[in-house]
Amino acid sequence: MNKLFSILLLLLLGCNSSSNGSPASEPTKKDKISSLSVDGTQLVDEQGEPIMLRGVSFGWHNWWPRFYNASAVKWLKEDWNANVVRAAMGVEPEGAYLDNPDWAIEKVEAVVEGAIESGIYVIIDWHSHHIHLDEAKVFFRKMAKKYGEHPNVIYEIYNEPASDTWEEVKTYSEEVIKVIREIDPDNLILVGSPHWDQDVHLAADDPIEGVDNLMYTLHFYAATHKSFLRDRADYALEKGLPLFISECASMEASGNGAIDMESWKAWHTWMEKNGLSWLTWSVSDKDETCSMLEPSASSGGNWQEADLKEWAVLTKKYLHESDK
Repeated sequence: MNKLFSILLLLLLGCNSSSNGSPASEPTKKDKISSLSVDGTQLVDEQGEPIMLRGVSFGWHNWWPRFYNASAVKWLKEDWNANVVRAAMGVEPEGAYLDNPDWAIEKVEAVVEGAIESGIYVIIDWHSHHIHLDEAKVFFRKMAKKYGEHPNVIYEIYNEPASDTWEEVKTYSEEVIKVIREIDPDNLILVGSPHWDQDVHLAADDPIEGVDNLMYTLHFYAATHKSFLRDRADYALEKGLPLFISECASMEASGNGAIDMESWKAWHTWMEKNGLSWLTWSVSDKDETCSMLEPSASSGGNWQEADLKEWAVLTKKYLHESDK
Protein backbone atom coordinates (compact mmCIF):
# COMPACT_ATOMS: atom_id res chain seq x y z
CA MET A 1 0.00 0.00 0.00
CA ASN A 2 2.80 2.41 0.91
CA LYS A 3 4.52 1.57 -2.38
CA LEU A 4 1.32 2.31 -4.34
CA PHE A 5 0.90 5.62 -2.49
CA SER A 6 4.47 6.61 -3.37
CA ILE A 7 3.91 5.87 -7.07
CA LEU A 8 0.70 7.92 -7.11
CA LEU A 9 2.46 10.81 -5.36
CA LEU A 10 5.27 10.81 -7.91
CA LEU A 11 2.77 10.81 -10.78
CA LEU A 12 0.89 13.72 -9.21
CA LEU A 13 4.07 15.75 -8.80
CA GLY A 14 5.02 15.02 -12.39
CA CYS A 15 1.68 16.32 -13.65
CA ASN A 16 2.02 19.50 -11.60
CA SER A 17 5.53 20.05 -12.95
CA SER A 18 4.32 19.72 -16.55
CA SER A 19 1.41 22.08 -16.05
CA ASN A 20 3.71 24.78 -14.67
CA GLY A 21 5.80 24.89 -17.87
CA SER A 22 9.53 25.62 -17.62
CA PRO A 23 11.29 25.00 -14.32
CA ALA A 24 11.64 28.07 -12.11
CA SER A 25 15.41 27.82 -12.28
CA GLU A 26 15.50 28.36 -16.06
CA PRO A 27 16.87 31.83 -16.84
CA THR A 28 14.57 34.27 -18.57
CA LYS A 29 15.65 34.92 -22.14
CA LYS A 30 16.44 38.53 -23.05
CA ASP A 31 14.26 40.20 -25.63
CA LYS A 32 15.66 39.42 -29.06
CA ILE A 33 17.08 42.42 -30.87
CA SER A 34 17.06 42.55 -34.66
CA SER A 35 20.19 42.64 -36.74
CA LEU A 36 20.51 45.78 -38.87
CA SER A 37 21.35 46.25 -42.52
CA VAL A 38 21.24 48.99 -45.14
CA ASP A 39 18.85 48.92 -48.10
CA GLY A 40 19.51 51.86 -50.40
CA THR A 41 19.55 54.84 -48.05
CA GLN A 42 17.33 53.16 -45.45
CA LEU A 43 18.32 51.32 -42.29
CA VAL A 44 16.25 48.12 -42.07
CA ASP A 45 15.70 45.31 -39.59
CA GLU A 46 16.22 41.62 -40.28
CA GLN A 47 12.75 41.41 -41.85
CA GLY A 48 13.72 44.14 -44.33
CA GLU A 49 11.40 46.66 -42.68
CA PRO A 50 12.57 50.28 -42.19
CA ILE A 51 13.76 51.04 -38.67
CA MET A 52 14.76 54.29 -36.99
CA LEU A 53 17.08 54.44 -34.01
CA ARG A 54 16.53 57.34 -31.63
CA GLY A 55 18.53 57.98 -28.51
CA VAL A 56 21.26 59.84 -26.69
CA SER A 57 25.04 60.08 -26.78
CA PHE A 58 27.08 60.00 -23.61
CA GLY A 59 29.62 62.81 -23.29
CA TRP A 60 33.37 62.21 -23.64
CA HIS A 61 34.29 59.25 -21.42
CA ASN A 62 37.44 60.96 -20.13
CA TRP A 63 35.47 63.92 -18.73
CA TRP A 64 32.20 62.28 -17.66
CA PRO A 65 33.14 58.69 -16.82
CA ARG A 66 30.67 58.54 -13.95
CA PHE A 67 27.74 58.12 -16.34
CA TYR A 68 29.36 55.20 -18.18
CA ASN A 69 27.50 52.37 -16.47
CA ALA A 70 24.72 49.88 -17.11
CA SER A 71 22.28 51.60 -14.74
CA ALA A 72 22.43 54.84 -16.72
CA VAL A 73 21.87 52.90 -19.95
CA LYS A 74 18.87 51.13 -18.46
CA TRP A 75 17.40 54.43 -17.27
CA LEU A 76 17.76 55.98 -20.73
CA LYS A 77 15.90 53.04 -22.21
CA GLU A 78 13.14 52.75 -19.63
CA ASP A 79 12.57 56.38 -18.61
CA TRP A 80 13.62 58.28 -21.74
CA ASN A 81 12.44 55.70 -24.31
CA ALA A 82 15.82 55.52 -26.09
CA ASN A 83 16.48 52.49 -28.28
CA VAL A 84 20.13 53.39 -28.89
CA VAL A 85 22.97 54.97 -26.90
CA ARG A 86 26.43 56.10 -27.95
CA ALA A 87 29.63 55.57 -26.00
CA ALA A 88 31.74 58.58 -27.04
CA MET A 89 35.23 57.32 -26.23
CA GLY A 90 37.56 60.31 -26.25
CA VAL A 91 40.80 59.65 -28.11
CA GLU A 92 43.06 62.71 -28.05
CA PRO A 93 42.56 64.84 -24.90
CA GLU A 94 44.49 64.30 -21.70
CA GLY A 95 43.29 61.14 -19.97
CA ALA A 96 41.61 59.79 -23.11
CA TYR A 97 42.33 56.63 -25.11
CA LEU A 98 45.82 57.54 -26.31
CA ASP A 99 46.85 58.25 -22.70
CA ASN A 100 45.03 55.39 -21.00
CA PRO A 101 43.60 52.80 -23.41
CA ASP A 102 42.76 50.18 -20.80
CA TRP A 103 40.60 52.56 -18.78
CA ALA A 104 38.94 53.87 -21.94
CA ILE A 105 38.01 50.35 -22.99
CA GLU A 106 36.69 49.62 -19.50
CA LYS A 107 34.32 52.61 -19.73
CA VAL A 108 33.14 51.73 -23.24
CA GLU A 109 32.54 48.11 -22.32
CA ALA A 110 30.38 49.13 -19.36
CA VAL A 111 28.03 50.96 -21.73
CA VAL A 112 28.13 48.26 -24.40
CA GLU A 113 27.34 45.49 -21.95
CA GLY A 114 24.63 47.61 -20.35
CA ALA A 115 23.01 48.08 -23.76
CA ILE A 116 23.19 44.37 -24.52
CA GLU A 117 21.63 43.61 -21.14
CA SER A 118 18.88 46.20 -21.71
CA GLY A 119 18.18 45.02 -25.26
CA ILE A 120 18.98 48.26 -27.11
CA TYR A 121 21.53 49.28 -29.72
CA VAL A 122 24.88 50.85 -28.86
CA ILE A 123 27.37 52.86 -30.91
CA ILE A 124 31.05 52.35 -30.14
CA ASP A 125 32.32 55.80 -31.08
CA TRP A 126 36.00 56.55 -31.80
CA HIS A 127 35.54 60.14 -30.63
CA SER A 128 38.43 61.79 -32.43
CA HIS A 129 39.02 64.85 -34.61
CA HIS A 130 42.20 63.60 -36.30
CA ILE A 131 43.41 60.38 -37.89
CA HIS A 132 45.11 57.80 -35.67
CA LEU A 133 45.02 54.80 -37.99
CA ASP A 134 47.16 52.26 -36.16
CA GLU A 135 45.50 52.91 -32.81
CA ALA A 136 42.03 52.75 -34.34
CA LYS A 137 42.77 49.42 -35.99
CA VAL A 138 43.95 47.92 -32.70
CA PHE A 139 40.88 49.23 -30.87
CA PHE A 140 38.26 48.12 -33.38
CA ARG A 141 39.88 44.71 -33.75
CA LYS A 142 39.38 44.23 -30.00
CA MET A 143 35.80 45.47 -30.12
CA ALA A 144 34.88 43.29 -33.10
CA LYS A 145 36.39 40.21 -31.47
CA LYS A 146 34.53 40.80 -28.22
CA TYR A 147 31.18 42.11 -29.45
CA GLY A 148 30.91 41.28 -33.15
CA GLU A 149 28.37 38.51 -32.54
CA HIS A 150 25.96 40.93 -30.86
CA PRO A 151 23.54 42.65 -33.29
CA ASN A 152 23.26 45.50 -30.77
CA VAL A 153 26.69 46.85 -31.71
CA ILE A 154 27.37 49.63 -34.22
CA TYR A 155 30.90 50.85 -34.97
CA GLU A 156 31.48 54.59 -35.49
CA ILE A 157 35.04 54.62 -36.75
CA TYR A 158 35.77 58.37 -36.87
CA ASN A 159 33.64 60.84 -34.94
CA GLU A 160 34.29 64.21 -36.60
CA PRO A 161 37.19 64.72 -39.01
CA ALA A 162 38.19 68.35 -38.51
CA SER A 163 40.85 69.09 -41.13
CA ASP A 164 41.29 65.89 -43.16
CA THR A 165 40.23 65.73 -46.80
CA TRP A 166 37.65 63.20 -47.96
CA GLU A 167 40.42 61.29 -49.71
CA GLU A 168 42.26 60.95 -46.40
CA VAL A 169 39.13 60.03 -44.46
CA LYS A 170 38.13 57.50 -47.11
CA THR A 171 41.55 55.81 -47.10
CA TYR A 172 41.55 55.67 -43.29
CA SER A 173 37.99 54.31 -43.23
CA GLU A 174 38.74 51.58 -45.75
CA GLU A 175 41.63 50.38 -43.59
CA VAL A 176 39.59 50.29 -40.38
CA ILE A 177 36.58 48.71 -42.11
CA LYS A 178 38.82 45.94 -43.41
CA VAL A 179 39.96 45.13 -39.86
CA ILE A 180 36.37 44.99 -38.59
CA ARG A 181 35.03 42.97 -41.52
CA GLU A 182 37.71 40.30 -41.12
CA ILE A 183 36.02 39.50 -37.80
CA ASP A 184 32.49 40.87 -37.99
CA PRO A 185 31.03 40.54 -41.50
CA ASP A 186 27.76 42.36 -41.07
CA ASN A 187 27.24 44.74 -38.12
CA LEU A 188 26.58 48.35 -39.10
CA ILE A 189 29.61 50.65 -39.56
CA LEU A 190 29.35 54.46 -39.50
CA VAL A 191 31.82 56.49 -41.58
CA GLY A 192 32.65 60.15 -40.91
CA SER A 193 33.06 62.96 -43.42
CA PRO A 194 35.19 66.13 -43.46
CA HIS A 195 34.42 69.36 -41.61
CA TRP A 196 32.89 67.79 -38.51
CA ASP A 197 30.63 65.43 -40.49
CA GLN A 198 29.10 68.16 -42.63
CA ASP A 199 30.70 67.48 -46.02
CA VAL A 200 28.55 64.46 -46.83
CA HIS A 201 28.25 65.69 -50.42
CA LEU A 202 31.94 64.83 -50.92
CA ALA A 203 31.36 61.28 -49.72
CA ALA A 204 28.29 61.04 -51.97
CA ASP A 205 30.41 61.88 -55.00
CA ASP A 206 33.05 59.27 -54.12
CA PRO A 207 31.64 56.65 -51.73
CA ILE A 208 33.41 53.60 -50.36
CA GLU A 209 32.77 50.65 -52.67
CA GLY A 210 32.46 46.92 -52.15
CA VAL A 211 31.36 46.91 -48.50
CA ASP A 212 27.84 46.28 -47.21
CA ASN A 213 26.12 47.85 -44.23
CA LEU A 214 27.87 51.21 -44.23
CA MET A 215 26.23 54.52 -43.38
CA TYR A 216 27.73 58.01 -43.28
CA THR A 217 27.41 60.32 -40.31
CA LEU A 218 25.90 63.79 -40.48
CA HIS A 219 26.18 66.05 -37.40
CA PHE A 220 24.29 69.28 -36.85
CA TYR A 221 23.67 71.89 -34.17
CA ALA A 222 20.40 73.56 -35.03
CA ALA A 223 21.24 77.14 -34.01
CA THR A 224 24.30 77.10 -36.28
CA HIS A 225 23.41 74.72 -39.11
CA LYS A 226 20.31 75.64 -41.04
CA SER A 227 18.80 74.75 -44.41
CA PHE A 228 22.15 74.84 -46.25
CA LEU A 229 23.24 71.66 -44.48
CA ARG A 230 19.91 69.93 -45.08
CA ASP A 231 20.23 70.83 -48.76
CA ARG A 232 23.68 69.23 -48.77
CA ALA A 233 22.29 66.15 -47.03
CA ASP A 234 19.40 65.96 -49.51
CA TYR A 235 21.95 65.92 -52.32
CA ALA A 236 23.76 63.02 -50.64
CA LEU A 237 20.53 61.07 -50.19
CA GLU A 238 19.55 61.68 -53.81
CA LYS A 239 22.93 60.27 -54.84
CA GLY A 240 22.14 57.15 -52.79
CA LEU A 241 24.36 57.83 -49.76
CA PRO A 242 22.80 56.41 -46.57
CA LEU A 243 22.99 58.89 -43.68
CA PHE A 244 22.93 58.43 -39.89
CA ILE A 245 22.81 61.38 -37.46
CA SER A 246 24.97 60.05 -34.62
CA GLU A 247 25.17 63.47 -32.93
CA CYS A 248 22.89 66.50 -33.01
CA ALA A 249 21.53 69.21 -30.75
CA SER A 250 19.37 72.32 -30.74
CA MET A 251 21.86 75.03 -29.76
CA GLU A 252 25.02 76.47 -31.32
CA ALA A 253 27.85 74.24 -32.53
CA SER A 254 29.89 75.44 -29.55
CA GLY A 255 27.44 73.54 -27.34
CA ASN A 256 26.28 76.80 -25.79
CA GLY A 257 23.80 79.54 -26.55
CA ALA A 258 20.03 79.44 -26.57
CA ILE A 259 18.01 76.54 -27.90
CA ASP A 260 16.72 77.37 -31.38
CA MET A 261 13.33 75.66 -31.38
CA GLU A 262 12.33 76.75 -34.87
CA SER A 263 15.49 75.30 -36.40
CA TRP A 264 15.34 72.17 -34.23
CA LYS A 265 11.76 71.48 -35.30
CA ALA A 266 12.76 71.87 -38.96
CA TRP A 267 15.60 69.40 -38.49
CA HIS A 268 13.45 66.93 -36.56
CA THR A 269 10.72 67.01 -39.20
CA TRP A 270 13.34 66.42 -41.90
CA MET A 271 14.91 63.47 -40.05
CA GLU A 272 11.57 61.81 -39.46
CA LYS A 273 10.44 62.38 -43.05
CA ASN A 274 13.59 60.73 -44.38
CA GLY A 275 13.59 57.90 -41.84
CA LEU A 276 17.00 58.89 -40.48
CA SER A 277 18.23 57.64 -37.12
CA TRP A 278 19.37 60.30 -34.63
CA LEU A 279 21.05 60.72 -31.26
CA THR A 280 21.23 63.93 -29.26
CA TRP A 281 24.32 65.23 -27.43
CA SER A 282 25.00 64.65 -24.49
CA VAL A 283 24.72 62.84 -21.14
CA SER A 284 27.06 65.06 -19.12
CA ASP A 285 26.90 67.71 -16.40
CA LYS A 286 29.09 70.51 -17.76
CA ASP A 287 27.91 74.10 -17.39
CA GLU A 288 26.76 74.45 -21.00
CA THR A 289 23.50 74.21 -22.91
CA CYS A 290 24.15 70.86 -24.59
CA SER A 291 25.08 69.06 -21.35
CA MET A 292 21.77 67.59 -20.30
CA LEU A 293 22.26 67.05 -16.58
CA GLU A 294 22.86 69.15 -13.49
CA PRO A 295 25.73 68.19 -11.15
CA SER A 296 23.03 66.94 -8.76
CA ALA A 297 22.20 64.07 -11.14
CA SER A 298 23.17 60.64 -9.87
CA SER A 299 25.65 58.61 -11.90
CA GLY A 300 23.29 55.70 -12.56
CA GLY A 301 20.04 57.25 -13.74
CA ASN A 302 16.94 57.78 -11.59
CA TRP A 303 17.17 61.44 -12.57
CA GLN A 304 14.51 63.71 -11.14
CA GLU A 305 13.04 66.84 -12.71
CA ALA A 306 15.49 69.07 -10.84
CA ASP A 307 18.41 67.11 -12.34
CA LEU A 308 17.38 67.80 -15.94
CA LYS A 309 18.32 70.87 -17.96
CA GLU A 310 16.09 72.27 -20.70
CA TRP A 311 17.80 70.23 -23.43
CA ALA A 312 17.28 67.00 -21.48
CA VAL A 313 13.59 67.73 -21.04
CA LEU A 314 13.23 68.47 -24.75
CA THR A 315 15.17 65.36 -25.82
CA LYS A 316 13.12 63.15 -23.51
CA LYS A 317 9.89 64.65 -24.88
CA TYR A 318 10.87 63.97 -28.50
CA LEU A 319 11.98 60.42 -27.70
CA HIS A 320 8.63 59.66 -26.11
CA GLU A 321 6.64 61.24 -28.92
CA SER A 322 8.50 59.43 -31.69
CA ASP A 323 7.07 56.24 -33.12
CA LYS A 324 9.37 53.34 -32.28
